[in-house]
Amino acid sequence: MKPGPVSVPHEARAALWLLAPGLLVIGLFFLLPIAASLLLSFTDFDIYAIADLANIRLAGLANYAALVRDPLFWIAMRNTFYFVLVGGPLTIGVALATALLLQSRLARWKGLLRTIFFAPYVTTLVAVAIVFRYVYHPRFGLLDRALGLLGVPPIDWLGDPRWAMPAIILLAVWKNFGYAMILFIAGLQAIPESLYEAARLDGAGAWATFRRITLPLLSSTFLFLGVMTTIGYFQFFAEPYVMTAGGPLNATLSVGLLMYKQGFRWWNMGYAAAIAFVIFLVILAATSIQFAFARRRQA
Repeated sequence: MKPGPVSVPHEARAALWLLAPGLLVIGLFFLLPIAASLLLSFTDFDIYAIADLANIRLAGLANYAALVRDPLFWIAMRNTFYFVLVGGPLTIGVALATALLLQSRLARWKGLLRTIFFAPYVTTLVAVAIVFRYVYHPRFGLLDRALGLLGVPPIDWLGDPRWAMPAIILLAVWKNFGYAMILFIAGLQAIPESLYEAARLDGAGAWATFRRITLPLLSSTFLFLGVMTTIGYFQFFAEPYVMTAGGPLNATLSVGLLMYKQGFRWWNMGYAAAIAFVIFLVILAATSIQFAFARRRQA
């Protein structure tokens, strides 16, 4: 006896109808552009192809091979890794320290301080970058004036290749740590106070309590912030675009800025699409490593 056709439950059909509009929007405005960009990376699409699509030619892996031979791409990749590996841990570290201070019993005006620290995160990045250009000005900037009071000679923050990237990292940390701080505060508030009381009764000090209770119970928060910060920082673009245009001497050229220049200044769309997918693979690898490390710690 042949089995009859499998009927879809009413709940499943209702779920499909409810999900269909969202899935359609995701397909049209997310998956379809990604697929088109991937195909674009295998062509020599440029300004001539915009005028006439007949000028498009398949290039195969030529764009990716050109990336490997392009010294500017490797400079941009090095700068991007520098920004991620230094700026990411600094952002999370400052956020955790601030959250611990605000959660301490000695802290006052907690609500006001949370608002002040979170405000930069919701401020327009371009506006913040423009303001920081004047803060970093070697003659009239507030930072060099403050350092001058301490006897430190003026530093050309955005004009010296040694200091340009640290200056941008400082801006990124100042702008983004407020978001991570809020999540850390939420995680700290979810830790039962009874665990700390039991640790104190057992004679555990502040460092032992922090290492044995606070850090392990914040592991999920660390994982989320690590992944999101990594994804965001690998794509950093607006800071060097507004503040340094990638200079001086390409010291702040990021992969995102190089992709923009190739695609919208020099109209090498195929080459820019190849850059985009390379950085996508790098981000995928970095996030996979973080998830694997988190699973190993939980095992």
